[in-house]
Amino acid sequence: MNEQTLSMRLERVARHVPAGARLADIGSDHGYLPVALINRGVIAAALAGEVAVTPFRSAERTVRESALDAKISVRLANGLAAIEPGDGITAISLCGMGGETIRDILDGGKGRLSGQERLILQPNGGEQPLRQWLMDNDYRIVSEEVLRENRFYYEIIVAERDGPVAYSAQELYFGPLQLQARSPVFLAKWQRLLRLKQKTLVSFAQAQQAVAEEKVQDMALQVRWISELLA
Repeated sequence: MNEQTLSMRLERVARHVPAGARLADIGSDHGYLPVALINRGVIAAALAGEVAVTPFRSAERTVRESALDAKISVRLANGLAAIEPGDGITAISLCGMGGETIRDILDGGKGRLSGQERLILQPNGGEQPLRQWLMDNDYRIVSEEVLRENRFYYEIIVAERDGPVAYSAQELYFGPLQLQARSPVFLAKWQRLLRLKQKTLVSFAQAQQAVAEEKVQDMALQVRWISELLA
């Protein structure tokens, strides 16, 4: 993967970035996503934010070697602190982190959000607490997809602030739009997870030390929900 050819995961993320957007790519790593989108003429400007020095230097190098310093700012900052008022950001991407981490970045940087941005989120697990945050902060999920790459399943969640929104517990767990679409890759993901969670329940029952009842009940509920989904 480089600044010209993105991974399948980042290509799918790129599809959700609106034409002409001013993108903040937070946790940008090498900066491949903003560089590719600028080179393709999709976006007007971008910033690549990184909290760690090594990926920050990598992003700086990618932008410099692509001669895009005038259109992409690379900033060493924690989360949404990379965004400055004059940036006019219209889309924010957060990819390749746990859902709880993405949630915490959004929550910690709420003061930097105008509410007009499209959020393009690609969590590595932890989708349920991330959807909960979106609902609690009046963001409607406008697109969702699951993809499989290198034996791993990834979810992309796209959200926009749209007044109060209410999702059921199962919609927060599976994804409201995923539940409607039930794509083959979505069902395959949950077939795999069902097997893993059933094994976990068996291990709870066989454990030498008693497992907290709340934990057992929660796992049993998840197994029931997934079984009903796949029935």
